Amino acid sequence: MASSVNDFDLYRPSEEHDMLRDSVRSLAEAKIAPFATEVDEEGRFPQEALEALVANDLHAVHVPESYGGAGADALATVIVIEEVARVCASSSLIPAVNKLGSLPVVLSGSEELKKKYLGSLAKGDAMFSYCLSEPDAGSDAAGMKTKAVRDGDHYVLNGVKRWITNAGVSEYYTVMAVTDPEKRSKGISAFVVEKSDEGVSFGAPEKKLGIKGSPTREVYLDNVRIPADRMIGAEGTGFATAMKTLDHTRVTIAAQAIGIAQGALDYAKGYVQERKQFGKAIADFQGIQFMLADMAMKLEAARQLTYAAAAKSERVDGDLTFFGAAAKCFASDVAMEVTTDAVQLLGGYGYTRDYPVERMMRDAKITQIYEGTNQVQRIVMARNLP
Repeated sequence: MASSVNDFDLYRPSEEHDMLRDSVRSLAEAKIAPFATEVDEEGRFPQEALEALVANDLHAVHVPESYGGAGADALATVIVIEEVARVCASSSLIPAVNKLGSLPVVLSGSEELKKKYLGSLAKGDAMFSYCLSEPDAGSDAAGMKTKAVRDGDHYVLNGVKRWITNAGVSEYYTVMAVTDPEKRSKGISAFVVEKSDEGVSFGAPEKKLGIKGSPTREVYLDNVRIPADRMIGAEGTGFATAMKTLDHTRVTIAAQAIGIAQGALDYAKGYVQERKQFGKAIADFQGIQFMLADMAMKLEAARQLTYAAAAKSERVDGDLTFFGAAAKCFASDVAMEVTTDAVQLLGGYGYTRDYPVERMMRDAKITQIYEGTNQVQRIVMARNLP
């Protein structure tokens, strides 16, 4: 059995990771934070964030150097997402969903697909989205109905994908579709679909509780004819690739959750030091101190679990499925609790849109739902106990 000390050394942030955090935080505070309220209020895509991230090569840091990317490890990717989410959750979905959408290509794609699509992503020419869920296939993703029928050197795709993050903005989409209805999950294949492909269209943006700056739309596939070489991996392996992808990217949702929570804690901590009642700062009251202590304690526990999961993602450890689900589940529950407590600490002000903590509370909620609800995460963990 590996020693816990050695295990810890493998996921403790290095000096390079610390430098990355400092640079991303500075960039986020200067170029992304000033627009966060406006992005939320107007429900518009955070174009300023995209431009800032692309200019600093932080929009898709996971892409290997061999395809023009930064070649960042899983922990570095987590840190980027965490620091962006600290100021704007919607903007953090740019690097997070670029990884989610493109990771199937990284894991299972042909060399030709990798060169074409990862290269374009790395240059900032395009974003990538992930199309798994459908109107009647959410948690039961294997029950999808979107079909891909072979026609000579092409496949023809028909169906509807729902809850697709950054749909309409992304140029590329990893689409899961049924190629053999008799085999259920083993009859699902993965494809790269381009926004410009004939027959691709999008529904109206969903009207959401939070992450309003990240468009969530349906993707319609109406006789979309694509070359057969756009299949990711072999026919029938798409569902397995989709699940492997989520093992890795649930860690990025955990990162988003801890970033949101950190932003809320930072703001609340500053507020209680300034706010005076009964002749002194409310930070001096023990009840407030206990709340802050609990918030910080749970947040740090979530961070450590997330970093451990990131190390396992980097090494592709055998227990990654458990740790990815655990990090996502725990960190998102903590984020919901911390942001709710931050609103409470601000009292009536916390309930208004004049202060950012109510936005953070709304944004935190989705981390308990997407990439598998936390109820599903508990099923995943139970089935993969280390």
